[in-house]
Order: sequence, then structure tokens, then C-alpha cells
Amino acid sequence: MTTFTKLTDQQVLEELSRRVRQRRLNLNITQKQLAKTAGVHLQTIKKFETGSNIQLLTLIQVLRVLGDLDALDLFLPDPGISPVQLVKLKGKSRERASGDHSIDTPDSSW
Repeated sequence: MTTFTKLTDQQVLEELSRRVRQRRLNLNITQKQLAKTAGVHLQTIKKFETGSNIQLLTLIQVLRVLGDLDALDLFLPDPGISPVQLVKLKGKSRERASGDHSIDTPDSSW
């Protein structure tokens, strides 16, 4: 299992590309078939599978064709609203962040 937090952004992209490629091969789907069914250009699939950046919408289309769109729920589950926040906000949902808290972010590749 890959620990994504120790990878650069480019390495994460390459790993996701590798996994999508392997999933496509496991399903015995050609790049051309995937591109046609997803409604994208063949070059887009080829570029993505070699680690190039693609639009998020394209990734969604590809995951849908591969039958893996529901995996996004595991990747980023709906956090809902916490009961404590619900009480603080008197039943309303939060619309904006206050920005009062700092976030410790790992060193990025910027």
C-alpha cells in the first residue's frame, strides 16, 4: 500500500495513473474503447496513463466507465455536519470557514 503523504504531487498523479491503467487492463478494455465510452480523446487516455495531468471531469468519466465511481465515496466521504457544529450554528449549516485555525500542511513540491 502506498503512503501518499510521503509522495510528491507528481508522484501521486503517477500512482493514480498507474492504478487506472492497471484497472483498465484487468477489465480487458483497450485505451481506444475507454476513450470512446468515456467520451474523451484517445490521446487524453494515453497521456493520463503516462502520468500527465488531466481534468477532474475526465477522471470522473474514466472512473464511471471502469465501474469505480463509487470509490470516490471511500476516497472522500461526505463529512456531514458535526452535532457540536449543529448546536453552535443553531441548526443551520456552515456556509464559510472563519480561517481562525492554522492547518499544518506537509512540505509540498512547490
